[in-house]
Amino acid sequence: MSQYKSLFSVAIAFACVLLALNFGLRSSMGFFMAPVSAEFGYGREVFAFALALQNLWWGLCQPVAGAFADRFGTVKTVVAGTLLYALGLYVTATADTIQGLNVGAGFLMGMGIAATGFGVVLPAMARMVSPEQRSFALGLGSAAGSAGQLLVVPVAQSFIAGYGWSIALMLMAGCALLMMFLASPLREATKPTGQTAGTVKKQSMSEALREACTYSHYWLLVAGFFVCGFQLAFITVHMPAFLSDRGFASDVAVASLALIGLFNIFGCLLSGSWAGKYSKAKILTGIYALRAVSIAAFMYFPMSAHSVYAFSIITGLLWLATVPPTSGLVAQMFGLPYMGLLYGIVFLSHQLGSFSGVWLGGYLFDVTGSYDVVWWAACGIAVVTALLHLWIDERPVERLRVVTA
Repeated sequence: MSQYKSLFSVAIAFACVLLALNFGLRSSMGFFMAPVSAEFGYGREVFAFALALQNLWWGLCQPVAGAFADRFGTVKTVVAGTLLYALGLYVTATADTIQGLNVGAGFLMGMGIAATGFGVVLPAMARMVSPEQRSFALGLGSAAGSAGQLLVVPVAQSFIAGYGWSIALMLMAGCALLMMFLASPLREATKPTGQTAGTVKKQSMSEALREACTYSHYWLLVAGFFVCGFQLAFITVHMPAFLSDRGFASDVAVASLALIGLFNIFGCLLSGSWAGKYSKAKILTGIYALRAVSIAAFMYFPMSAHSVYAFSIITGLLWLATVPPTSGLVAQMFGLPYMGLLYGIVFLSHQLGSFSGVWLGGYLFDVTGSYDVVWWAACGIAVVTALLHLWIDERPVERLRVVTA
């Protein structure tokens, strides 16, 4: 037994480092907007659209990547995703046309992120631990992604400053290749814990999909995660440019995203811990309500470096705190066998929101000369989302309730 515990602890540690790389590399892309746009004479919408495509394609590929991992294993999925991720960074580094940016930073990176990120790795982590430990493990994985943002973003910025944006992207492509080696310990940790084969009637993938698609509370969760994606992607990509427009030096933007990454670690761990004890839906209601309040205060009161840092700290605490309760609700409602597929669909909604936030940020800035409309839109839809989560029934679906009755 101790041997298996040791195996799982090593696998979880490697999975956390993998997620840190996945999240940190993609979180750095906003810092390439200004140098790429300046070199080729693009408006901000061009690079923003490439990153919006990345988020959209990531979301579209996520259910496929999750289903592939459910069927063929996490390791094969991550290896394929790693190669796509690194290739996308390389193509972006050598692109001298808008089409090249869309292929590299958009399609290839989007597919690579889907196959190496939360939608594939978190279900694997959920299967490694007991149901009592599941929410905390999901919080730990989410926190690892935040640590990646904290550590990788400053490194990427130093690469740009020292070598230029193109060489910086090539160096990041080399770092991305490490992810395939970090996935190797997950090969042995594939069997779900907490359920035996005879406990629950075995489903086919199509039956699991049909069950989820006819369950209204699942769609409330799907709708809510759209808003999460809208807010996070908009801030990740456009915060450096927004702060520059307000007269702040670039190191304020670096510190802002670093603070978000740092405090996101604490937010994820706290959310994961609470999600194992309290109502996951009510935790999500609280998170979205607090996001609305923090955005409104940030935009309403006079802006200074201190207010930027305060907003970044609060935003960090709420940043990926949605992931443990959201992914935990999917597992709680439907069980683990097809969690990769079902969470992938939820995450697709997240990425549709990300596409909207990134693209609208660039488009409305070019049209109006300001990001204010998008900020206030992010505030308003957060209020609606907070109310939606009050209606979610957290109980397992009828199929699982009958078994446990």
